[in-house]
Amino acid sequence: MEIEKVKLLIIGSGPAGYTAAIYAARAGLNPVMYQGLQPGGQLTITNDVENYPGYPQGINGPQMMEDFRTQAERFGTDIRYGIATEVDFSGQPHKVVIDDSKTLLADAVILATGASAKWLGIESEARLNGSGVSACAVCDGFFYRGQDVAIVGAGDTACEEATYLANLCSKVYMIVRKSEMRASLIMQQRVKKTHNIEIIYNSITDEILGEHTVEGVRIKNDVTGELRVLDVKGFFVAIGHQPNSGIFQKFVNHDANGYLKTIPGTSQTNIDGVFACGDVQDYVYRQAVTAAGSGCMAALDAERYLVANEFH
Repeated sequence: MEIEKVKLLIIGSGPAGYTAAIYAARAGLNPVMYQGLQPGGQLTITNDVENYPGYPQGINGPQMMEDFRTQAERFGTDIRYGIATEVDFSGQPHKVVIDDSKTLLADAVILATGASAKWLGIESEARLNGSGVSACAVCDGFFYRGQDVAIVGAGDTACEEATYLANLCSKVYMIVRKSEMRASLIMQQRVKKTHNIEIIYNSITDEILGEHTVEGVRIKNDVTGELRVLDVKGFFVAIGHQPNSGIFQKFVNHDANGYLKTIPGTSQTNIDGVFACGDVQDYVYRQAVTAAGSGCMAALDAERYLVANEFH
């Protein structure tokens, strides 16, 4: 197996990874980045980004990530295609296997592998993703101001996003699979007190309607079998996210859902020289701008670590 020694390795290429690369490259750390399975991260399936500072007219998500990449390359980041398939953080240098075929030995590693939204798994959901189907109400709710939308989910996140949408939209249908929600009592009460949220229990999404954009959603009552069509223009999936942290969990401390833990106020994990940023460690905000900010933190923390330990 081919072996290569690097000073700083960045795994992942969303806003967090690219920002870390920009800062690290400008600091002369010669970062090597492996982009992972989805170069650019979740923003590559987002059509319009209107809430990132510096883009007053908004920007297409894939174009935004291409701009990030260009900026990282401008300062000398070595950006490569490839997936981390195995790690060994038991000692120094840290070992990362790429595509089961190449081993990198890194003095410091930044984990920026992000998280993946959980989806229902129906064909129309994938086909209309970015054209009315979204997994982020905060990101995309603005586009449906004054319109009717539907959201599927029953936890705290679904309740939070439903109330957020209710401030923007005329009507919010909340589709809950069981006869009750699993959200905390206070979140349930908040939803129930919101006049323009209608909770539909015992129901599943049968089909999202529309050829090119969402024109409605057909739901099915799990108890009676009755079908009902909701006339909506937006469909939000809020059934959770899965952090892309599986191969790191043997070494890096994580919570019950797999999100990597960092020392508060830093990007430092429990492993010296291993830092985490972006959605792989952030289960609260999950925004491009917060991911970029944490990527900056990771690069600065990595630089200080490398200097303090006199890695050259």
